[in-house]
Amino acid sequence: MAQEGAGGQRPGASKSLRGEVVVSEEAQAIHAQHYLFDGHNDLPWLIRTEASRSFENYDIAEVQLAGHTDIPRLRAGGVGAQYWSVYVPANTVESGISHQMTLEQIEIVHAMLAKYPETFELALTRADIDRIRAKGKIASLIGVEGGHAIENSLEKLRRLYALGARYMTLTHSKSLDWADSCTDEPRSGGLSEFGKEVVHEMNRLGMLVDLSHVSPATMQAAMDVSEAPVIFSHSSARGVADHVRNVPDAILKQLPADGGVVMVNFYSGFVVPESAARSLSKFERSPETRQKYGDDQAAIAKAAAAYRLANPLLPGSVHDVADHIDRIVQLAGIDHVGIGSDFDGIDVVPHQLEDVSKYPMLTQVLLDRGYSEEDLVKILHGNILRVIEQAELVSQRLQESTSRGLPEKP
Repeated sequence: MAQEGAGGQRPGASKSLRGEVVVSEEAQAIHAQHYLFDGHNDLPWLIRTEASRSFENYDIAEVQLAGHTDIPRLRAGGVGAQYWSVYVPANTVESGISHQMTLEQIEIVHAMLAKYPETFELALTRADIDRIRAKGKIASLIGVEGGHAIENSLEKLRRLYALGARYMTLTHSKSLDWADSCTDEPRSGGLSEFGKEVVHEMNRLGMLVDLSHVSPATMQAAMDVSEAPVIFSHSSARGVADHVRNVPDAILKQLPADGGVVMVNFYSGFVVPESAARSLSKFERSPETRQKYGDDQAAIAKAAAAYRLANPLLPGSVHDVADHIDRIVQLAGIDHVGIGSDFDGIDVVPHQLEDVSKYPMLTQVLLDRGYSEEDLVKILHGNILRVIEQAELVSQRLQESTSRGLPEKP
């Protein structure tokens, strides 16, 4: 079994086998017995942008090769629980429609559950997940991707929770008044006082604090403030691939004390070191680009498109994703890693992780690297279930404190 922390012997220390993966009977048996809980899938946004918000136009009961996700492939991949992302672009803040669009994305998730009731069911609690899994369905949870969705309003945060949202990523690609993005200039230096109130209210409600997309300073501030473990719903390890969207080693080392979990992203631009070096965010924020184009966003976007054509991302393979799991286990321990693919929100994927049917490939690689079945169950779903349980206990305690007459945050 994997050892906690950086000092012990761990699986993955030998990575000599990096060729084509063939899924063994052992890996198949693990997936047959133990479901996978994925932390982030952007199918609802694909339905909005490619199918006019209609599952009649994009029937996921059948294989849909235009995307990464459909029911046959979810079943083939052993997916038993899924956080569906209700992403809306960060620039919707400028037009004041972030919250309304998020409500519309939540409606898309509910429409999916209604259209395919034999496959999906909404899960709001840890107990719901167990109940839904016992029926052979995919427990479906909702994650809000970006704090711009609440438009600086705790009341709007509560509304999203009431509609089923069970985590919120504090930022997306743009910094907010109260929290900083890793791909934008800082505005608060971590969390503002209102940002701390947001985290407190999320703890009180039982909504997980998701730190994917945020700056290291905001990661640290949120971990300092949050009374419940945090998650990174779709991030990887910066010590393997130096991209700002990945989690720094210093933060990984704090996860055992925090209790949180990093759910590893599959995007080739984050997991393949050579591709991370070709990051558009690095290009766009480089001193050379800033000096040449200033604040001309249209010119920067045009230059970035040309840069990408000249510097395409290398897709890498399932072995690259396993390297990130190894790193997180090395620094944080086996209890603090999970899977958050980002399928249908990414355009370059590793070889043998092309869609939601391919998760057993990763399980096989981890078996080959010495991970035990007990380790794999933690990665597949055990760690994120523990975090959900702990967040529910924190919520119960905070709500009981409020009911005893202590003041509630406005």
